[in-house]
Amino acid sequence: MSVAMTDPVPTAPDAAHDASIGSAPVARAATARGEWQVIRDLLPFLKPYSGRIALALALVIAGKLANLTVPLVLKQLIDDLNVEPSLLVLPVALLVAYGASRLSVTLFTELRQVVFARVMARVSRRVTLQVFRHLHALSLKFHLARRTGGVARDVERGGTAISDLLDWTLYTILPTALEVLLVTAVLVWLYDWGFAAITLGTLAAYILFTFSVTEWRTRYYRAAVEADTHANERAVDSLLNYETVKYFGNEEHEARRYDDNLVRLENAQVMSRKTLAVLNLGQTAIVALGVTAMMWRAAAGVVAGSMTIGDLVLVNAYLLQLSAPLNLLGMMYREVKQAFTNLERLFGLLDERQDVQDRDGAVPLRVSRPRVAFESVRFAYDARREILRDVSFEIAPGGTVAVVGHSGSGKSTLARLLYRFYDVDAGRIVITDGEDTAHDGTGYDIRDYSQASVRGAIAIVPQDTVLFNDTIYYNILYGRPAASRAEVEQAARAAHIHELIVSLPDGYESEVGERGLKLSGGEKQRVAIARALLKNPAILIFDEATSALDSKSEKAIQAELDRIAIGRTTLVIAHRLSTVMDADEILVMDAGRIVERGSHAQLLARGGHYAQMWRLQQQESRAEALAGPQPA
Repeated sequence: MSVAMTDPVPTAPDAAHDASIGSAPVARAATARGEWQVIRDLLPFLKPYSGRIALALALVIAGKLANLTVPLVLKQLIDDLNVEPSLLVLPVALLVAYGASRLSVTLFTELRQVVFARVMARVSRRVTLQVFRHLHALSLKFHLARRTGGVARDVERGGTAISDLLDWTLYTILPTALEVLLVTAVLVWLYDWGFAAITLGTLAAYILFTFSVTEWRTRYYRAAVEADTHANERAVDSLLNYETVKYFGNEEHEARRYDDNLVRLENAQVMSRKTLAVLNLGQTAIVALGVTAMMWRAAAGVVAGSMTIGDLVLVNAYLLQLSAPLNLLGMMYREVKQAFTNLERLFGLLDERQDVQDRDGAVPLRVSRPRVAFESVRFAYDARREILRDVSFEIAPGGTVAVVGHSGSGKSTLARLLYRFYDVDAGRIVITDGEDTAHDGTGYDIRDYSQASVRGAIAIVPQDTVLFNDTIYYNILYGRPAASRAEVEQAARAAHIHELIVSLPDGYESEVGERGLKLSGGEKQRVAIARALLKNPAILIFDEATSALDSKSEKAIQAELDRIAIGRTTLVIAHRLSTVMDADEILVMDAGRIVERGSHAQLLARGGHYAQMWRLQQQESRAEALAGPQPA
């Protein structure tokens, strides 16, 4: 008899659309990879646990052997029941043996679970952790184009699929095949090839039908996974942009877009369940025909006197014993196929290429007073649209260089290249220590240093500060996780946010919410400044660091930023020219080129782009001052 099986409802990913203008979206992580390739990818993770795997397999085989003895003992018990009362001790012994056999089956099965549980959990953890680390190692290009929820879902499903694949293949499908062979051998040994022929014929028909129909059904499972993925991407993207949805009153628009994906998911799930009904019905019919043929032959043997009632019970018990795993075989195969599908997507993430990699022999960067130089740097996010064109400048040890210009001129790209989120297309970026001016040496290119050491020497206060959904304390501590609480509070004081934090009901343990939405823009930026201060870097980058502050707060923070920049090599990216007046050198960028450079006074005297921007901003400031505070 067949037990109706149901497919697990596939779950899916979130979303984060392509944030790089002019860049092509990154392809989905899943790659065309065969099942044997998935197994080859998985084997290195299993190798350290080969002993446990072998022991668990031995326990499974022991359980199957114990299960094989149950019908044999039952047959003997029934045949020996028709004896003189004085000989009743023999059936009692057989009853004890029967109970012991059934207990042994459960004992060995549970022992296998105990032995193998650690293997499944540990392998799943190691694979998932490796994928997580690999994702963090990928370049910014991948992360700007990824579907965040989709990636998260692929990792989640893949981690679960590892346990499913190991459990179904090693400890269900293989032992079931062994059990079928053992039962067939016993039937041939005790009776004749007729029973074996019926058993093997039924098994062959069942497997052929199951595999062919399951292959047909797999396309609908894949479609359901894809539809579920897109639906969740849409839902998460909409929820992450909740405020924008409310600003424009587009709740129904978002609901319709979400429902479009849900309709596709619904249709895929309906087809998956319809084809499941076909599979279950066909499996039941094949098993029923096989059981009927076996029982017919056994009953005929009893009538003819060539078989006892015990023989009939034995054949029936073996048929029932085989029908259960046979009924499960279809579900096993389906689960294995689905596990392979999910693992393809998981290992597909590991196939994503790291655009920025450490060179062989990369050395750690160790600098206290670094000199930074951009030498004839050219760069494009997309080959069709160049962002930086032959950019050259130098920041002296402990000096400050400011970069100003209109939006899209390439200012923030300088910081991304210095962090090695991308590698330059031409030219190079040089970091040397102290007064060393040997820029023609090959050992100073930042590509010759390890990425971790380069980024460890730099701290940034970005224009758009995104915080972790954790406490204020955690977000400041993130700058240097090994710092003490006193150092965290000292950094908060330097960023002029300590008093605000201690005034909150939960103080430093106050939750900031997702992406820091519980804090104002200015408060988030102060947390980012405190985090950068705590890192205590040799190189500082301020990317519009005071853009979210009011004029009074800006002056206070700017004075503090000027103080902490002393002795550090500092790159300031700014829109407000009043914040860069004291820089050692100011670079004016336009369309990816440096069109002017010099001090504040020199640039004003030149009367070019900078002077024009200065006059415009001064006029805006005077107009705001004359207008005064606006009524709420």
